[in-house]
Amino acid sequence: MPYIDVVVVFVVITFILVSLYREWMGAAFTFFIAVLVLGVFKILTPAEILEGFANEQIAVIIMLLLLGDAIRQTSVIEIFFARIFPVSSTYKGFLARMMVWVGGFSAFLNNTPLVAVMMPYVHQWSRRNNISSSKLLIPLSYAAILGGCVTLIGTSTNLIVSGMVIDQDIIPNMAPLEMFDFIWVGLPMLVIGFLYLYFFSFRLLPNRTSAIEDFNDTERKYLVEAEIRSNSGLIGKVIKEVDFKGKYGLLVVEICRGKEIFQIREGNFILQESDVLRFAGDHTNIARLLSDNSDLTVPSVGMMSKLKRSQIVEIVISHNSSLITKQVKDIYFRGNYDSALLAIHRNGERIKGGIDDVKLKAGDVLLLLAGDNFTSHIENEIDFYVISRVKELRKPEKYKIWALFGGTLLAIFLAAVKLVPLFLGLLIVLAMINILKVVSAKDLPKSIDYNLGVIIALSLALGTAMIKTGVADMIANTVIRVFLPFGRVSLLVGIYLITSVLAAYITNKASVAIMFPISITAASNLGLDPMPFVLVVSFAAAANFITPIGYQTNLMVYGPGGYNFKDFFKIGFPLTVIYMVVTITVLSLMYF
Repeated sequence: MPYIDVVVVFVVITFILVSLYREWMGAAFTFFIAVLVLGVFKILTPAEILEGFANEQIAVIIMLLLLGDAIRQTSVIEIFFARIFPVSSTYKGFLARMMVWVGGFSAFLNNTPLVAVMMPYVHQWSRRNNISSSKLLIPLSYAAILGGCVTLIGTSTNLIVSGMVIDQDIIPNMAPLEMFDFIWVGLPMLVIGFLYLYFFSFRLLPNRTSAIEDFNDTERKYLVEAEIRSNSGLIGKVIKEVDFKGKYGLLVVEICRGKEIFQIREGNFILQESDVLRFAGDHTNIARLLSDNSDLTVPSVGMMSKLKRSQIVEIVISHNSSLITKQVKDIYFRGNYDSALLAIHRNGERIKGGIDDVKLKAGDVLLLLAGDNFTSHIENEIDFYVISRVKELRKPEKYKIWALFGGTLLAIFLAAVKLVPLFLGLLIVLAMINILKVVSAKDLPKSIDYNLGVIIALSLALGTAMIKTGVADMIANTVIRVFLPFGRVSLLVGIYLITSVLAAYITNKASVAIMFPISITAASNLGLDPMPFVLVVSFAAAANFITPIGYQTNLMVYGPGGYNFKDFFKIGFPLTVIYMVVTITVLSLMYF
């Protein structure tokens, strides 16, 4: 191979590392420029550049992302989390429950939407219990990472490595990675990682107020009325026994029973069916009153609570509105705006009396439950302005939920027992949920991460260039010379360390693209089983704990938790060392 080709490949690798570290441009464009240069110098042919786009694992990653977004859109996980997490009252109780469920789910579902769904519950619980969310958000991200490393589909990194195994031709007839090839390291580390976080999170993590918590402290407080349901567990309870603030995040202002109004000054008031409780609270917690498993119902909502799809919106009454001085009960929200009034906020002023009797003023902020026709009803509206769309609510039919979850799990199971390829199984599930209209066929493609697909495909092309030019062989032999004198185990340690550092400070996709061809070439040159060399790269790249930029979920909690780089290093470095020790030990016992 010409010397110039080797130089070009080394220059391209250096460019990728520096560009990603210095954030000169996005990861996708960085890889595009790199592969373009390789094409211009005729190191790669057009067919080799495009070959990665036909890789089956890229299609599997995209389909898993689509199914993960479909699950998010149905709000099933959100409903499930809402039932699970308010129960815990202690820090360690909440932490354990969170890590178990998030870690378990992330083994089979995309962990990014799981963390996104869970973050609001972390912030709500933190506020209610006066514990900084910075004590919980890093463990949330780490739990998702730990769970994702248990199976082939738990993280895109594992699937990328799987695709590279299929594409490589260094070791002919190498067996592809199976669903549970990762479990021997992933499952023990899931348990060990949970124990580490359970016992050390509180003392290692900072007690820091985030920007979100500062904002929430100043959120507008609404007045909302909720009635005790006929089958409610609140009936007959003394009010001081009920932790409304802990369960709903709402403060009881007064209670209406018939025409009587009771100011709650003592906690001995006994609740009865049909009592109307007036609460003060923010829009996030008011939304929880609409849950089917709530002990309370919002009377003004009526049949709109049965809608399969609705949204909670905030509107402000304009200064020239015809609604000013009108009582709420005289404004037909359902007929005029396809909505129902949930709550009112009046610039910190305490609103007296029932919501129906309130006369609106300019500047009043109303919280509405809006139906599908709300937007069309207000196209030319000047009486109020929409200031935010707080939350979308979905109530899909049970058979659709079973079709989505059952189909996904069945596809994974059939792939695990080698009856139906995962690609074909997921394709069938996607076709089925579109036919059943579980989610909108128009909305589903919006969740495709095109950048991720491009990065993976071009990473495969980079690996091909490293192998063709002999660069992978050169670097592999250098790594062998440095680490092999200390034994085979030290060789795995060296590969793990290099991959982990690249993943932490560049990206895990780039680290895999560079280290996979080096690692498998080292195995080939030494005549060793390539499987531990493949798996060590996958685990080192995916188990990324020491920086916020190395993994997507770390980046998601970085700002909301008010963290800095030192916070991740302080708790993540010991966990990284533990993960490395367990990975090397298990792989050595299994393959050497």
